Amino acid sequence: MDAPPDATTTAFSHEELEAAWPALSAAERLEGLGLLPRPEAEDLFLNLSAPEQAGLVLKMPPAERRSWLRLLPPDDAADLIQAAPAERCDELLQPLDPVSLREVTALLAYAEDAAGGLMNPRFARVRPDMRVDEAIRYLRRQAQERLEVIYYAYVLDPDQRLIGTVSFRDLILALPERLVREIMTTDVVSVRADMDQEAVSHVFAEHDFPVLPVVDPEGLMRGVVTADDIVDVVEEEATEDMHKIGGSEALDAPYLRVGLGHMIRKRAGWLTVLFLSEMLTATAMGFFEHEIARAVVLALFIPLIISSGGNSGSQACTLVIRAMALGEVRLRDWWRVVRRELPTGLALGSILGAIGFLRIVLWPARASTYGEHYVAVGLTVALSLVGVVLWGSLCGSMLPFLLRRFRFDPASASAPFVATLVDVSGLIIYFTVAGAVLRGTLL
Repeated sequence: MDAPPDATTTAFSHEELEAAWPALSAAERLEGLGLLPRPEAEDLFLNLSAPEQAGLVLKMPPAERRSWLRLLPPDDAADLIQAAPAERCDELLQPLDPVSLREVTALLAYAEDAAGGLMNPRFARVRPDMRVDEAIRYLRRQAQERLEVIYYAYVLDPDQRLIGTVSFRDLILALPERLVREIMTTDVVSVRADMDQEAVSHVFAEHDFPVLPVVDPEGLMRGVVTADDIVDVVEEEATEDMHKIGGSEALDAPYLRVGLGHMIRKRAGWLTVLFLSEMLTATAMGFFEHEIARAVVLALFIPLIISSGGNSGSQACTLVIRAMALGEVRLRDWWRVVRRELPTGLALGSILGAIGFLRIVLWPARASTYGEHYVAVGLTVALSLVGVVLWGSLCGSMLPFLLRRFRFDPASASAPFVATLVDVSGLIIYFTVAGAVLRGTLL
């Protein structure tokens, strides 16, 4: 790909490079980054996703790579290395200084989506037997040397086991000769290093803390997770669920930064599956070919019937998936959801059925359009809508439970997938009702 006009001869702004970013190759991105003033280049680099950062750093000469890697805090450096090809991870570890190398290596031992993978191993620590004035001097020295985030000081015993926290307000207001153990809080909310990031976000939401300590199974403190980290996690999880609900694989980068080929690969799989599934609809219509031939008027309402069932199923599916994500609904609540969706689906189906019936029997040209048995046709449509909407609500609400039971992501029960499932079963319901109501007249 040719370089953009004047990209190599004139300087441009951070915003201009960011706007052109999706269309640039890795080499062009690296060249553009080099043309920016260093502060602007650092801002752009820090705002990139980990895979994009890894792609840039791996294109850099080893001497230049060192300064960019050392720009990142340990948790972000670990994310970058995890996003790189496994065979090149050692290249990215080599430029780190000994302290950062030890911290990043420890972080890489945890899963990327666990609290240990999110945490920052640098936190303010004090001993319980310190005097307040000693603790303040010690914290000042820590802040000057290596700390980026300071909300609380964590009180650790000689084995580095977390035994309490103390706020900076309490330290400042306390008498200088008092001991830390006398003013610390021992009722500490912490998260395990192996806890899933989604569960960590629930702890933050429940307690409304700006930061949480991360401990290992033995109670040894390993780092801190901040609310800023969790905001990114929540956004990432919500985005991933929205993509899946829409019938696509989750994108790994912002929409405008995803390459065309990558975008096609992410969307083609599910679209192909849904297309093949929709073929079952054609098969079902072929099965009822005889009924359609005898009562062509029934074909007029097929889109109405199946779309109503698909829409109700998509509604129920989306509501249940979101409730699961927020922890409002668990596997054991499936029967409560069924009992809730039964009357809901019945009521919604009755509303649509009544509208459909009135639409047919009150239509000015009803006799010429729907034939002399238009009342029976209206009743068929009404009863079918009740059945299809009820069935769609039950399918849409239960499919996420089924997927969760078999340890799949409930978001995979995407709205298009539910719609496809209900389309086929909706045709069966429609023509079964038609056979019962119109027997002896049109059928």
